[in-house]
Amino acid sequence: MSSSAPSPAADPQRAVDYYGERYRANPKDADIALAYGQALRLNGQHTQAAAVLEQACIKHPGNKALLAGWGRALADNGDFQQAFDVLSRAHTPDNPDWRILSVQGTALDQMGRHDEARRYYESALKIVPGEPSVLSNMGMSYMLSKDLPNAEAALRQAYANPKASAKASATVRQNLALVVGLQGRFAEAEAIVKRDLPPDEAAANVAYLKEMLKNKDKDNSRPRRDKGGFGNIPVAELTRQE
Repeated sequence: MSSSAPSPAADPQRAVDYYGERYRANPKDADIALAYGQALRLNGQHTQAAAVLEQACIKHPGNKALLAGWGRALADNGDFQQAFDVLSRAHTPDNPDWRILSVQGTALDQMGRHDEARRYYESALKIVPGEPSVLSNMGMSYMLSKDLPNAEAALRQAYANPKASAKASATVRQNLALVVGLQGRFAEAEAIVKRDLPPDEAAANVAYLKEMLKNKDKDNSRPRRDKGGFGNIPVAELTRQE
């Protein structure tokens, strides 16, 4: 990547334009395809990202970086079983990648296979003990299977870790508050979402928390089609691994 190349994380749209032009000029270049796919993912163009990375994997079979990118794009696009299968080819049992293990866990959680998902998070945590993004996903997994005490423990550990990025901390904060609120400790949940924030942002977070808890009550009043989770609660998303 040249020094003038835009960072997909910093400016996804500019990166899409930059790498898209280079991809069209040289679609067989694996590095350009990977960068273009990542930029598309971060710009919310998940279907196109999956298509670009699938074609790159066909041209470069066995390229684990491309497989990892394709699997992530499939997960972004909601194709969880295919994502899990592709990601299984992106690393090996003798050389596992903790980031891929974590994404595989999120795919399993999205399919309602929470016990299996947590085995993947546990494997990731053996490689990177205390990693906040993995602990956050572990907490979400426990929450989706209604094990709120373990969900709270995992999310508190993730939130307390100084390695968490500001964006990840905000996601964990929201989910921790939700888990605390779901256990009936509403004042404590409000204090969590308001902590260290300016008044306007704190008020917005409290309003969002109340809306999530209200939706939980509505969901409990009707039959569920999910596999033991909290139905369609609009919880903050599982932590992404770029």
